[in-house]
Amino acid sequence: MKILIGGHKNDSISGQTINIINPATQQIIDTVPDSSAQDAELVLDHAIMGGKIWGETPLHKRSAILLSYAEKINSNNEELAELLCMETGKTINEARTEISTASNVFKSFVEGANHLYGITIPDSQPGGENDIIFTRREPLGAVVCIIPFNFPASTYAYKVAPALAVGNSVIIKPPSDNPLTLIRMTELLLECGVPGDAAQIITGSGAVVGNYLVSSPKIDAVSLTGSTSVGIQTLKAATANLKRVFLELGGNDAMIIFDDGDIDLAVTNAVMARTTNAGQICIATKRLIVQNTIKDRFTKLLVEKLIGLSIGDPLDEKSDMGCLINEKEANKVKNQVDLTVEQGAKCIYGGNIFNKTFFEPTVLTEVTPDMDIAKDMEVFGPVFPIIGFDTAEEAIEIHNSTSYGLSGGIISSDISKAMKTASRLECGSVVLNGTGRYRHPDIAFGGYKMSGLGREGVSATLEELTQVKTIIMKGILG
Repeated sequence: MKILIGGHKNDSISGQTINIINPATQQIIDTVPDSSAQDAELVLDHAIMGGKIWGETPLHKRSAILLSYAEKINSNNEELAELLCMETGKTINEARTEISTASNVFKSFVEGANHLYGITIPDSQPGGENDIIFTRREPLGAVVCIIPFNFPASTYAYKVAPALAVGNSVIIKPPSDNPLTLIRMTELLLECGVPGDAAQIITGSGAVVGNYLVSSPKIDAVSLTGSTSVGIQTLKAATANLKRVFLELGGNDAMIIFDDGDIDLAVTNAVMARTTNAGQICIATKRLIVQNTIKDRFTKLLVEKLIGLSIGDPLDEKSDMGCLINEKEANKVKNQVDLTVEQGAKCIYGGNIFNKTFFEPTVLTEVTPDMDIAKDMEVFGPVFPIIGFDTAEEAIEIHNSTSYGLSGGIISSDISKAMKTASRLECGSVVLNGTGRYRHPDIAFGGYKMSGLGREGVSATLEELTQVKTIIMKGILG
């Protein structure tokens, strides 16, 4: 596949390419351009023009185009899902769901943009009684959207949809491991009528292309989902030019399971949250904080549930879990499990890599709050560390003893206790009687502490991707 610059399919200026490998089979699927700073500069120049053209397009026309695109995604669901499955390693059923989610997210943001109102300011100041003061929201300009490997299609929608809906141009930087689905989605976007200058996609390394884009004074905002370390680098680069930056970063989310809760519900939610996409989810439940009175029973039921999972070919509809994105990430998870065992934990189930990128669901017991995995070591794989607690106060302390704060979950039949606990958790969202692995297009999604800056969702993003202009009609009523 090729990159899209100004509506045209291009190779990189250097002619260099990147092999895209199916992580489940290790076979090359396709190649994409390995772009350079020169390619990125061309994209930036087109984005400036695109922002003017698209920003001047009436909202009702933009909305009609984007709604037709949402339907185009649905009509191409199987093609996109198969591509996503092959290049990412998630199961075909998960891929289909993600593509459907992307379509729904576009629809939600279009609806939100159609109801993004300005305000009229009352004549509360003496001397202003004959003035009319009102506001309107205008696009920022060019927005760089940096997409992660784990949920590329849905994250694409959460970034591209709001930016385009309010009239910005977008520059899409897809993940290097699996950019094919996003290139195809962008081709479909242009087919629906978005100008080629307003929506571009450029492949290449983050260190070269990504850094060049976010450091440029020609952009107006950056929206990135990725690791905390990359987020910090991006923030430094973009704010040097006083550009807006929105970051959705790492997490070490926990689920607190009280002994008065539904233990079967807890097990089901834990498995769902930690095996979907082989555990490669920023808001996956990465720590299980279980009351000691039910810890052994919970552990037994968890292992029994995991034994019944089918792990294998992502394209096989019978597979419950696929593989990790590449060998490097599989080895990283293995090293993290080994480190936790060295620190005193016991691996009672799983713990091994097979077929290079597949990782067994892994249960770690006797995990203590002082271990790395219980604090700031984010494990991007199907690993279940179980940490015991006696009191609610202790559970809250364990939960908050991390530099992250993305989401959390609480299992309890006592709604008052659950609400009191939720109010003290240092994270952006809390799900009662469920896992924190929950996202709705409307909520202001994001985290506390080192988990990011800003919020993403219909209730927040449209305002963040626009700027307010105040117009004063002085003396108009006099």
